[in-house]
Amino acid sequence: MGRIFISAGHGGFEFGVRDPGAIVGETTEAQEMILLRDLIVPELRSRGFQVLSVPDDLSAQQTIDWINSRYRPQDVAIELHADTSRDPTLRGATVFYIALNEQRRQHAELLLFALLRRVPELPSRGTRPDTQSNLGSLDFCRGLLLPSLYMQVCFLSNAQDRQVLTSKRREFAVGIADGLATWSRAESGETSPADSFPVININVNGGIYGEQGILVNHNAYVPIDLIDRLSIDLTRQPNIGRISYRNIVYVRAADLRNLHVSVEWDNATRTVILRTSTGVCPGQLDRIMGYGRTTEVQLMMFLKSNNESSLNQFPELPKLYREEGVIEGVNYDIAFAQMCVETNFLRFGGTVRSEQNNFARLGDVGGGPSGAAFTSPRIGVRAHIQHLKAYASTEPIVQELVDPRFRFVTRGIAPLVGQLSGRWTADPRYGDRILSVLRQLYESTGIL
Repeated sequence: MGRIFISAGHGGFEFGVRDPGAIVGETTEAQEMILLRDLIVPELRSRGFQVLSVPDDLSAQQTIDWINSRYRPQDVAIELHADTSRDPTLRGATVFYIALNEQRRQHAELLLFALLRRVPELPSRGTRPDTQSNLGSLDFCRGLLLPSLYMQVCFLSNAQDRQVLTSKRREFAVGIADGLATWSRAESGETSPADSFPVININVNGGIYGEQGILVNHNAYVPIDLIDRLSIDLTRQPNIGRISYRNIVYVRAADLRNLHVSVEWDNATRTVILRTSTGVCPGQLDRIMGYGRTTEVQLMMFLKSNNESSLNQFPELPKLYREEGVIEGVNYDIAFAQMCVETNFLRFGGTVRSEQNNFARLGDVGGGPSGAAFTSPRIGVRAHIQHLKAYASTEPIVQELVDPRFRFVTRGIAPLVGQLSGRWTADPRYGDRILSVLRQLYESTGIL
């Protein structure tokens, strides 16, 4: 039987500063997850499982390194988190797994079901591939050598979830332990010998590739020569998963998504499907100045798929972003994706209210806590587009200035989406969150 690694999310030192995670009231995400972890560990040990508790003072990368240095075949790992949202009504538990891994999805469902069976009053938000996380990928799912899952047990920002967690912490722990026990037993019986990985087929842009890939811990890997044929340069991509197997270097297919390659898995034929786009070239996807590729209908459908009631109050918003973006030469797809990030797909929440027509959470010149307010949705979109142009270009704006903070931006300092990180917000991975939504948009429309 393999061992179980358990990490309580956050709590370690990041860049020399203790990372508490989300802070809500008199508690923090790190404190809550440590309390929960410290109940799960003895519960599993009482059932005869070997459990390794990750030290709480490690950074996220140190956590991955610590686990990898101790990993043995048949081991599994989980990291515990709590979610937060500007919308205080959001509730429930989610389990993330590495994208394209059907086996890991099934294990995530086992874990979520076990928790909800013990805590039925906790809503389920389902299992999701890590490509649907805020960042578009999760290091804990991708950086570990062993099978891993990333669990968000509740929303600390929701009063009901907090009350359930604090009053039924023992039930949370027993439910999670139930799921981990089932997953560990399943993984112990399914792990392939280290010298004999199953082979898989590879479909590239509609045709079967002449060489096969392999499955490693149920993750699809493709040979490095295929990457070269696709003219993808991995020399500056140290985070792309690679292994050497029988004198051939293989690359984890799921990671190619970050390089503008659409990746899907056909379980029936055991085929990984790669699709490249001639219209979205590396170096262009994240350039703010340019032209969007989606239609108004595609933007509407994408928004509704993420929030069914999103267009009830703002039915013309996709049209407004296309029109205002084209006028100023700003890629409206990027602006639209940023709007989705800032408003949580028009759910709003937090200090900015929907009636302010502030879709980018622009600050007020006077420093008011609620930010700027605009007279109509169109003017709010126009201000957003103008603010993006201020960062991305030194060209003059075309329409009358409505962005209250336009003059405070150093013009042209951030032509790429990633360069908005730490500027538009303090979040160092803010650009990654926007690009994650943009990729989801392009994949849903077949552009990528």
